[in-house]
Amino acid sequence: MSGNVFDELKERGFVAQVSDETAVRKMLGGHPVTFYVGFDSTATSLHAGSLVPIMAMVHLRRAGHRAIAVVGGGTTMVGDPSGKTEMRQMLDEEIIRAQGRTLHIQLARYLRFDGAGAIAVDNADWLLPLSYIQFLRDIGRHFSVNRMLAAEAYKLRLERGLSFIEFNYQLLQAYDYLTLYRKYGCTLQMGGDDQWGNILAGVDLIRRVEGATVEALTFPLLTLASGAKMGKTAQGAVWLDPGLFSPYDFYQYWVNVDDRDVGRLLRLFTLLPLEEIKRLEAFKDSETNEAKRILAYEATKITHGEKAAEEAKAASNAAFGGKTVDATVTKDGAASGKTSVAGDLTVLPTTAVPRARLEAGISPAELFTEVGLTPSRREAKRLIEQGGLYVNDERIDTVERLLTIKDLGPDGMLLKAGKKKIHRVVAG
Repeated sequence: MSGNVFDELKERGFVAQVSDETAVRKMLGGHPVTFYVGFDSTATSLHAGSLVPIMAMVHLRRAGHRAIAVVGGGTTMVGDPSGKTEMRQMLDEEIIRAQGRTLHIQLARYLRFDGAGAIAVDNADWLLPLSYIQFLRDIGRHFSVNRMLAAEAYKLRLERGLSFIEFNYQLLQAYDYLTLYRKYGCTLQMGGDDQWGNILAGVDLIRRVEGATVEALTFPLLTLASGAKMGKTAQGAVWLDPGLFSPYDFYQYWVNVDDRDVGRLLRLFTLLPLEEIKRLEAFKDSETNEAKRILAYEATKITHGEKAAEEAKAASNAAFGGKTVDATVTKDGAASGKTSVAGDLTVLPTTAVPRARLEAGISPAELFTEVGLTPSRREAKRLIEQGGLYVNDERIDTVERLLTIKDLGPDGMLLKAGKKKIHRVVAG
């Protein structure tokens, strides 16, 4: 990679705040730097919003710097109050450890933990054995309560109530940074912008205890043009686990983003060269769909692999018609521009319905709601009246119509709600 990776991070939109921009640019343009990002084990999977720090780590690793992914088995037991209006649910230690193992596997897909360019650690290894009194004497004495209460994360919670256990979170995160500095020579911590106060606390702790200067960088908290939070849909989170959110649904999430977000998302969530992204984000009107398909393909390939991305692209094409752009990247980083019109519909979200029910006939309102295309039968009926529900590309024009075994084709029965939501039904 030519140039300074810090400048590329800025141009791609990864940088919100930096402790010392001149120092960070210098350190990332010189000898390999060890940096870290923490991921608390609060769920069985990371989600699309987690891709912002992950992709930033990928860029730094590709530039020759060493990544440390910290799975927060210890900090998860306390709970980060940042951005939360209420205290997080307290999880059992075994659940936290199990979830941490799944996050480790997910992060390995992006970072390739080889012990040299990237490693993964669990902060439970050094936080859980701590002696409380000794920790207060060695670490707690360096923290000002007044300064902590001035942090945005704590100010937002004071009115609703901030538990004492949450109040300790900043100390633990700062201690993580100190531990990684001592053990691995880590001199840069990165995280979401809501972590700014916690990260600076670690910078200050290392200065006080070790007399050393380390740096901090935060990423912007993404809100899409629609006002929605990045990685969220009406149905819930866009999980990175294919068992929770299929590669096809993942692909469709990116295909259906707002036109206004395409350029920014291409910069953040693909490895396409900036020159190619500038070309794509200049597309207007219907041409923007081509840029969206390239975004969807590249993002799906990074998370689920090339085979899954190809299958999702082909299924999307087969389900919705029209040519799709083959976003395979050539050696110079440009999209090849090939097209494909075939697709395997078996990768679509699918529900098996007992044959006896299909033979008897099922009302569209019942079936569309059952497979999750509509939130309720009432909403399904409203959409039928407005001409918004389809079976096998045929508009359902009356609520009295029954969907039966006769609607099953060789690939099953394709249900569509509007232009973007599709589900396949097969006889079970």
